[in-house]
Amino acid sequence: MIDRSGVDAWIEELGRAWSAGEAVAIGRMFTRTVVYQTSPFEETLVGRHLVVSRWRKELVGVDEAAVDFSSPLIDGDRVAVEWWAVVKRGKSVTTDSGALILEFTGSLCSHLYEYWMLREGALRAPERYRILRGRASR
Repeated sequence: MIDRSGVDAWIEELGRAWSAGEAVAIGRMFTRTVVYQTSPFEETLVGRHLVVSRWRKELVGVDEAAVDFSSPLIDGDRVAVEWWAVVKRGKSVTTDSGALILEFTGSLCSHLYEYWMLREGALRAPERYRILRGRASR
């Protein structure tokens, strides 16, 4: 069972790797047989290699990603957490916001279900999001 410090470390690493554009580092956070669904309307990915492939595509052209997370809700091995990201690609800036529903096996995520939306422009995160340590530009 994952504990609060393990969840916090996992979320912090996701934000750090996302901000740094490290798809392989993100992939290492998941079990080899992870079930990963980024939208209820898209194909479910099964396997760490597909998570890495998806993140490589997602990170193409990203110059900067500033990522914040809310305080997670934890129930045993299940976690829910909201995220907020301001993403710069050249002159384009979007604000993406969503929620992750995670299930853990030990310290690795074995299931991820995500709901998200995006808007043009840089919008300030609501106060309930904590500032993540991993802001970086590439």
